[in-house]
Amino acid sequence: MRRRNRSSAKREKAIMLFSSVFVLTALTVTGLFVRGRSEEKSDGYVVDFSSIENETNELADNNTVQGTEDSGDVVTSDDLDYDPYYQETNSVNVENAQTAQTENDALQKGTKKNTDDKDSKDKEKNDKNEEGMFDETIDTARLEQMEDTMAIATSIQPALTFNDGDSLAWPIVGNILINYSMDKTVYFPTLEQYKYNPAIIISAVEGETITAAAAGKVISVFTDPEIGNGVVVELGGGYEVTYGQLKDITVSEGGYVNKGDIIGSVAAPTKYFVVEGCNVYFKLTKNGVPVNPMTKLS
Repeated sequence: MRRRNRSSAKREKAIMLFSSVFVLTALTVTGLFVRGRSEEKSDGYVVDFSSIENETNELADNNTVQGTEDSGDVVTSDDLDYDPYYQETNSVNVENAQTAQTENDALQKGTKKNTDDKDSKDKEKNDKNEEGMFDETIDTARLEQMEDTMAIATSIQPALTFNDGDSLAWPIVGNILINYSMDKTVYFPTLEQYKYNPAIIISAVEGETITAAAAGKVISVFTDPEIGNGVVVELGGGYEVTYGQLKDITVSEGGYVNKGDIIGSVAAPTKYFVVEGCNVYFKLTKNGVPVNPMTKLS
């Protein structure tokens, strides 16, 4: 009986010892297993920066070698769109302080450039406005000067005062070859025909001096196939006088003549007055309508 009890006690001790060993073994295995899982999980989330740096350096070296072989350009970290040292784990956003500073500098430069451009345009506009104002001032001054000159010239121009009661001087002394006739036709020997005559044809000698019949302004110097070289003088009051068959004309358009001033000399007759010989064509009009010069000649 006592021996059986001792055997049972030994068996119980052996079972307890085995159970303890088993439990310790199980706990040890479980701990190792849990630690291994923890290391595996940590390896999935922790970034090995030294590995990234090594890979980046290797990539940069490879790109440098390849770039040198291909085009001679060296690729550096400055050529990258981002700095891998600032990349956050499990994030698609990249924080690059240098890039941000560069963008800020570019923005500031752009703003300054726009401001400078605006200031330059404003200055150019102001310069143009000032130049335009200066030109306008000069033009105004010139216009005022021209007006003053015209006023002075007008003030010294003789007044055209010829009226119905005034008379004309003979431009040359001679006989009347063909009279003024606007109510009936008269005969022209060279043409061998009758026609109206708005002037008087005064006989003359070639080269003889022709003088102004009255004071006035020369408004036309011309050449006509029938009466040769001619001069038209405005007398005033609507009156104008025309001299024809001239040469060596001494007056010009816009000039003024006084009564008795020389305006030219007698020329050889045109083919329309060959039979009549040398002469002076003398016509008087009022408001464009022919007037008999004999009514005004003294």
